[in-house]
Amino acid sequence: MIAPRSLFARNILLLVALVAISQIGALSVLLHFVQTPRIERAAATFASYVVTLDRVMRATPPDNARLITEHLEVRNDLPADARIAAPESALRFYRTYQRETFMENLRRDLPADMLVRWQIGDGMQRLWIRAHLAGEPRWIALPLPEAAHDDGIVTTLLLSVALAALAVAAAYVIQRHLNRPLEHLATAARQLSAGGDPGVLPVDGPTEISQVSVAFNRMTAALREADATRALMLAGISHDIRTPMTKLRLAMAMSSVPKTDASFAASAEGYLDTIDTILQQFMDYAGSGAKETPVTGDLNALIANLAADFAGLGHEFELKLGDIAPFPFRPISMMRMLMNLMQNAALYGVVGLEVQTWTDERAQTACVVIADRGKGLRGQDPEALKQPFKRGGGEGQPKGTGLGLAIVERIARLHGGTLSLRSRDGGGAEACIVLPLDQKNAG
Repeated sequence: MIAPRSLFARNILLLVALVAISQIGALSVLLHFVQTPRIERAAATFASYVVTLDRVMRATPPDNARLITEHLEVRNDLPADARIAAPESALRFYRTYQRETFMENLRRDLPADMLVRWQIGDGMQRLWIRAHLAGEPRWIALPLPEAAHDDGIVTTLLLSVALAALAVAAAYVIQRHLNRPLEHLATAARQLSAGGDPGVLPVDGPTEISQVSVAFNRMTAALREADATRALMLAGISHDIRTPMTKLRLAMAMSSVPKTDASFAASAEGYLDTIDTILQQFMDYAGSGAKETPVTGDLNALIANLAADFAGLGHEFELKLGDIAPFPFRPISMMRMLMNLMQNAALYGVVGLEVQTWTDERAQTACVVIADRGKGLRGQDPEALKQPFKRGGGEGQPKGTGLGLAIVERIARLHGGTLSLRSRDGGGAEACIVLPLDQKNAG
């Protein structure tokens, strides 16, 4: 048997097992120390009465035997429905146990020649015992003692089952109450991992769980402070570097260098543009977009606009846009994510550029695939390529910081989605973005 993985299910299973074991133990004690001795005493008492009756009947003169048969049901032969053992019933197991125990002890206490048979008919239960009337063996019907019936034990068992069910229900309610803070903690952790702000967790639960919530609140506060410090530092660095860069551009434009050495001036401008692009990528990576408000929009329309912009730059994307209902997303962050992927496809793939979209109705997600017919992943680990500052190797590839895919994955996680990279059938590579249409659980 495979144990459940969740703590809630394990605790409920443990409580159910403990209640079941306690009920089985209580029933065993009741049967062994209370009911079984009682049945044995009833069988011994009944046997002593039968033996006494047999002695009286055995000593009765033949002339008086007729008087006894008028008060007792006496037969020479057994009825056809008389049985050696009491009938068994799986549903009424305790009654079966009582009858078997009674019959076993009765046969043990009676003489060997006094046979016992059980009869049930017309709603009546009785025992047939072979006694001796005036010295001749006869079968005598005797009423069944009350000890061979349930004696309310079924009611007791049903009450025990009801109490056990009540205990399990109470344990379920208590465990749900204890698990609620853990569910809030798990939800907050998912929001935090997606780049969102989970807010402050309540700390009014049990002591052990409240300590975890307090530690989590302190951690999120420290992370917010670190993010703010990082963003401020990068903004300061960007400002401090771009200021002399602007002055350098202006100085070069006003100098005689562009006229005397045009190639050097163009190269310098290219280097300045590269530095500016790198600074912008650092700022994009630092700004997660978590503070941007989601707006219901048309994802296909956004992709079509970006494809038109790339077409104006000479990069034609084939669009295969399926039906995607408008859903809430962060427009600026979404545009940045799609632009990075399309730019990667244009720079690294060059040819066979394609964007395909569709809706997964079963998972309620929107899927976007941006593909190319370039050199593909070339055996590189797709997960490693999504790490910050990790770039795909290869001679002649465009230079960069290696933050593009890291930015894309961060934005996808911010929307509760995923980014996956894989080789494309027929050559090339493709990036697949899966976004939930219901953004209420996203960061």
